Amino acid sequence: MKLKLQITLLTVLAVFMSCSEDSATDEFNQANQNASVKLITNLSVVSAQDASENQSVTINYNGNNQVANITDGVETSILVYDNDNLTNVTGEGETLNVEELYESPYDAFETGEVLQYDSNMNPISIRFLEEEFDFVANTMSVVEYFAEIEYDATPNPFFYTLEAAGIIDVLDNVDLNFSMDVQAPEIVQARLLLPTNNIKKITYKDEDLTPIYQIVANYVYDAQNYPSTGTVTSTDLEDDSVSVYTTTFTYME
Repeated sequence: MKLKLQITLLTVLAVFMSCSEDSATDEFNQANQNASVKLITNLSVVSAQDASENQSVTINYNGNNQVANITDGVETSILVYDNDNLTNVTGEGETLNVEELYESPYDAFETGEVLQYDSNMNPISIRFLEEEFDFVANTMSVVEYFAEIEYDATPNPFFYTLEAAGIIDVLDNVDLNFSMDVQAPEIVQARLLLPTNNIKKITYKDEDLTPIYQIVANYVYDAQNYPSTGTVTSTDLEDDSVSVYTTTFTYME
């Protein structure tokens, strides 16, 4: 999930596909009763095949345990608050996006339209569009794809970090049954795509619903059911190429 609000606009249809009246916090609490509050301070991803793909994202907090900034050591995003409310995000630093961290070629969680949720209000079927170059027509074209997502029965490890960044407060104020023109569509999209549990598998499919790419995460969980380490395998099902990543989560003591 991204901490920044610069997210591609959602199609109008997606707003009317959800009838939930619960807030993001309500849905998370219902899916993860008595979940411990844990704040991520570092997320490290190490590639088994290409060291240039290694990433380390550090999240720093202020004295009120609010996210102050997010950095990869080169670029930094700074979060600005007014009376404890998030008012701005500046800079061009890293974000907490699962697809980007594991080098996915697709952006389902940026541009997706949710087709189906599970009983915990996790998006499990997403339709999204990608702009690609058509070598036959020698022009850009828009291609339809789908993503199917599976989850472990554990809390979304990013939820309380997003809360500490003021994002959850913003999402809690989104009324999914209200008119589109009075709410920022990028915020509505972030609300619709926010999972309550931890993603363990994403299968991407082409417009004919043929699987073409897959990300599978196998995590080791701590006593509070938060991931501590994991092995993530990304497979291009069209050419059988495989990429493996080791991920490590560090939390505030």
